[in-house]
Order: sequence, then C-alpha cells, then structure tokens
Amino acid sequence: MADPVQIAPEQKASTATAPVVVKKYANRRLYNTESSSYITLDNLADMVRQGRDFVVYDAKTGDDITRSVLTQIIVEEEGKGQNLLPTTFLRQLIGFYGGSMQGLVPKYLEHAMSSFAEQQEQIRATMQKTMGSLFPFGNIEEVGRQNMAMMERAFSLFAPFYGAAGPNAGGEAGGAAASAELQALRQEVERLRQELAEAKAAKE
Repeated sequence: MADPVQIAPEQKASTATAPVVVKKYANRRLYNTESSSYITLDNLADMVRQGRDFVVYDAKTGDDITRSVLTQIIVEEEGKGQNLLPTTFLRQLIGFYGGSMQGLVPKYLEHAMSSFAEQQEQIRATMQKTMGSLFPFGNIEEVGRQNMAMMERAFSLFAPFYGAAGPNAGGEAGGAAASAELQALRQEVERLRQELAEAKAAKE
C-alpha cells in the first residue's frame, strides 16, 4: 500500500472544532486520522448525527471525495429500509442533472434543509420549555415513553372492573370486590404521584 499523500490544507487557528480528516484507501477502507483507527460508513453517519464535521480525501490522489462518501452513506441508509427520500423526489432530482437549473438546485436544497432543521429545533425547544413545568422529563421522547407506561398501567388497573360489572357480578360479593379494587386503584394513583414527585426532585 502506497504511503498516503498529505493533502489536508493548513488551517488557521480557530475556536471552532476543525473537521476530522478521513482518508480512503484503494481497498475502500476509511482511516480516521484523529483517532488513528479504521472506521466504517456507519461511524461516519454517527458523526453526522452528532454534528461532528469531517472531510474525506482519497489517500492516493489527495482528491476531496467527501461528497461521494456522503452519497454512499445515504445509499447505505436507504438500503437498510430508512426510506427518507421519496421516489418522486429522486426522479425529479435526477431530472435536474445536466439541465439549466442544475446550478441552482444545490443552493436551494441546502437552504431548504437548513430552514427545516432550524424550525425543528425551535419546535423542540418550545415544547420542552412549555411542558418542562408539567413533566419532569428531559425530552419529548421520554415524555412519550412515560405516558405510554402510565396508560398501560391505568388500563391494567381498570381491567378488573369490567369483569366485576359483567352479567355474573352482583350482590354483596360483587360490591366487596369493587370496593377492594377501588382501594387498590387509589393506592396505585398515590404511588404514581409519589414516583413523579421523586423524579422531578431528582431532575432538579
């Protein structure tokens, strides 16, 4: 294997984190120069999700191949069933190649995606700020999981009442059973309140 060409340009000192330099060799292996280890496309996808910037260079020629590698990541994700790009969109995008509007499409898509990401972050921040005083959880996903758990628990508590209210229920025995179930429900509700109070205290 030939020694990789030094292609990373000299960068001026900056407070921002410099992009991670990744080199791609002829055997298609990707080498992370920051961690001094070989990585995969999945690792690069995780870096993107974490907001870590990187550039990929061909180890032999020194060419910047970041765009083609990012495209490979998209192909890999789509192949896993993560169908993010509609077929109609893909057909339209292909149709722009070689056309008079080709130069405008990248800037338009970049602006559209940046606006979408900004709006998504604003919605998330607003929801967390609005619901923060109501729920002692750190994010919307956790709120959903906790709500589902509470609903399942509530349904399991109400289930015995359907049996007690059936055609064969009644009389003193039925009344005693209903009273016992009601008491159990009250105890469970009180326990849930205690759990919420403890979770909120732990968060604060």
